[in-house]
Amino acid sequence: MAETHIQFGEEAIERTKTNQSAFGAYKRRISVHETDAASISETGGSVRESDFKKRQVFKGWTLLWLAYQSTGVIYGDIGTSPLYVFSSTFSSEPSPDDLLGAVSLIIWSLTLIVTLKYVLIVLRADDEGEGGTFAMYTLLSRFSDIIKRDPREVTLVKMERHNTNDMGPSNRSIRTWLEKSKIAHALLKVLAVFGVALILADGVLTPAQSVLGAIQGITVADSSITTPTIVGVSCAILVVLFVAQPLGIHRLSASFAPIVIIWLLFNGCFGIYNLAVHDYRILKAFSPYFAGLWFVRNKTQGWINLGGILLSFTGVECLFADVGAFSRRAVQISWLFLAYPCLLLAYIGQGAYMLETPSAYSNPFFETVPPGMFYPSLVFAVLAAIVASQATITACFQLLAQIMNHSYFPQIEMKYTSTKHHGQVYIPIANWLLMIGCVIVTAVYNNTTRLGHAYGVCVILVTFITTNLVTLVAIIVWRIHPAIVFIIWLPFITLDGLYLTSAMTKVPDGAWFTLMLAVIIAAFFTLWRYGKEKQWSWEAKEKNTLSSLVVKSSNPDNNNRLALAERYGGGELAEIDGFGIFFDKSGAYTPKVYEQWLRKFRAQMDVVVLMHMRALSVPHVAEEEKFEVTKTGVKNVYRLIIRHGYSDHVVTPDLAGLVYEEVRKSILAGAVRPSASGSGTPEKAPSFEDEDQVTASRLRRIDNAFAAQSLYLVGKQQMRINPKYNILKKIVLGIFLYVREVTRSKVEKLNVPVENLVEVGFVGEI
Repeated sequence: MAETHIQFGEEAIERTKTNQSAFGAYKRRISVHETDAASISETGGSVRESDFKKRQVFKGWTLLWLAYQSTGVIYGDIGTSPLYVFSSTFSSEPSPDDLLGAVSLIIWSLTLIVTLKYVLIVLRADDEGEGGTFAMYTLLSRFSDIIKRDPREVTLVKMERHNTNDMGPSNRSIRTWLEKSKIAHALLKVLAVFGVALILADGVLTPAQSVLGAIQGITVADSSITTPTIVGVSCAILVVLFVAQPLGIHRLSASFAPIVIIWLLFNGCFGIYNLAVHDYRILKAFSPYFAGLWFVRNKTQGWINLGGILLSFTGVECLFADVGAFSRRAVQISWLFLAYPCLLLAYIGQGAYMLETPSAYSNPFFETVPPGMFYPSLVFAVLAAIVASQATITACFQLLAQIMNHSYFPQIEMKYTSTKHHGQVYIPIANWLLMIGCVIVTAVYNNTTRLGHAYGVCVILVTFITTNLVTLVAIIVWRIHPAIVFIIWLPFITLDGLYLTSAMTKVPDGAWFTLMLAVIIAAFFTLWRYGKEKQWSWEAKEKNTLSSLVVKSSNPDNNNRLALAERYGGGELAEIDGFGIFFDKSGAYTPKVYEQWLRKFRAQMDVVVLMHMRALSVPHVAEEEKFEVTKTGVKNVYRLIIRHGYSDHVVTPDLAGLVYEEVRKSILAGAVRPSASGSGTPEKAPSFEDEDQVTASRLRRIDNAFAAQSLYLVGKQQMRINPKYNILKKIVLGIFLYVREVTRSKVEKLNVPVENLVEVGFVGEI
């Protein structure tokens, strides 16, 4: 086989003498650079614009379809709030003034917090299409120097920090303070991960609350249903709901959307009916005067009862977190043109009915259903409440994916469920853990009244964090004058503060559970990040360039041989027949596995390829963009970057053959002499004869090496803790190392021939 390839290579070189464009296609497909070892080791290959994550932009029918899908996921939670808001707010029949105050608070909360703050402002603070508190943190980190990055990701982060002269003096001063203050760095990190942890904790509670509430709602039609039956059916439905998650967000959202849309339309139509038939004076609630009068009349009790009003916008935090799965414009369309008007009409209609019949507060939705619509509305109320938890489940997947991608959580299996919409993900382990947590919570709490005490605190805490983070985004990213930002921030933070302090009164009655869970989750995120930063610090001390590791032999009789640098003991490297593929995780500097191979075995294979697989946030990478081969300054050592999308399968049993072909093609492409006008024309181009000889030699070398054997060399980095650390640091790093060992990818799972796989172990100290 090697002889055949050599003949083919020599024939190809001969053709270049008469046809310089014979390998033009190869030159377009393969990026080849001849450079010195130090330079190439520092860069590890070029970074292209297409390597950066980009926001997807949808238009036309695709945008409308996404808006339709988003309705099926995002508004299940906030859309089912009309079932229980008034019953959670009032414990006795409300007076007309109290009812007007409550409806006014609901109207203005939906308008100010959901519509104005989230839909029109916060959604614009996404990081290339991703939403949530952590996305705002990563957005800030691209516009200011506030975090320590994973060395493997540094070159793949698109920094857009504004020039000093492009910012106002006040904005510049705030950014400078933020970048210099270690306390600010720590606070921002904690806020970002705590926001994620709160939603994950809510992800255990919300499905249990919504499904249990839906099944309890059936007792309206049949009061003989017992609590064990309700709990059993609720747990069964939860299991089915989580088992369906692998189908993907696009399928689930398209299936759930008709249920939520019909439910919202029911609410809107029932609201119009009640407003027309009953007391239209409820329209006075649009005046914020009645919201203010609520506090004047009820004082402390009015403030405590805000915990019930708060339920009218639970789910708003998922609206931002889920934006990555649907896009900003799709969410804005579905909220402004469907969910928002329908919900306003629902609360206004219920208020109009209760002005005449105050006793309806205990079951406001079903009491206000028009004649003949009870059973249809019951069916869709149950269905809507069941799918309401999808918003939180989807948000958990989206946020956990962000956390993982930025090294705050171990790398566990994550599946992209759509090739058209790149932000839709499913995480199997998270799904099953959420399912177990929801079933346990449902069985333990067994009714929505007990669960309700724990419900809502996470929501308002996340909105409070979001208000503060988006303020920094406005100053540093959008460059709005801090005075203007403060004027807008003040009313929002006041409203958030009122709701937050009210919700905190529920902490002793059950809200402690979700807060405790969120603190534990956030602590683990922080612990993992701390361990990773310690690991990066050790790796940074051990970075070596190829030129500092491998040198030419000092033996004048054998100066074609390679040797280790003197600092590593010197000595010539023994030659081993074969084609060695060293897995390079970072794509920059000298891979640890290659360095350890040289230092431990003092041997060099005939041809070495340092292979880095660069995962991009797209389903597929075009063939002409996939491979980038670079010739290093060390003889017969090449770098190969394989760009791949999340639906591309690169590691196959024939990976060695693919690598061999790509490196071989790069050698052939390099044999083509550049045109006179080409930017890559050297000052003194070598003759064709010299090029041909070098190329033919390289081809023979690679063909013979591949024919001899192909080896895959993978590094296994073990870490030990510095004995000088105190006991607390040892415990923290011990947990990190244990989880790291349990969750790391196993070499035997690589889809390559096991007989060709070599694992090189080495130890580092953190």
